[in-house]
Amino acid sequence: MNQKDERLKEVLRALVAEFFSRESNRTSLITVTSIELYSRNSRAKILITVLPEDQEAAALDFAHRQLGDLREYVNTHARIMRTPFFDVAIDKGEKNRQKIEEIDKGL
Repeated sequence: MNQKDERLKEVLRALVAEFFSRESNRTSLITVTSIELYSRNSRAKILITVLPEDQEAAALDFAHRQLGDLREYVNTHARIMRTPFFDVAIDKGEKNRQKIEEIDKGL
C-alpha cells in the first residue's frame, strides 16, 4: 500500500471515529481500529471493537444504520476526490489479540 492510501485510511479512520463518538448514545464504547480500502478506494470496510462485548450486536446495528449519514459527514469534512461507500464489521483480529494477551498474563 502506498503512502497516499495510508494517509487516506488515517483521515477516514479519524473522521469515522469522530462521527461515531458524536452520534452514539454512549451505552457502549465504539473504537475504530482500522479501515480497509477496496476497489481503487471506492469501497471501505470499517473495523470496530465494542466495549462491553455484550453490546456488540447493538453497536454493529447502530453503525449499519448510520452508514448513509457517515458518508455525507465524510464527504463534507474530508478533502478527498471520491468518498467511498462504507461497510462495517467487528475486528476479529483485535479480539483474538486481546484474548492471547489475557492468556499470556495468566501464565
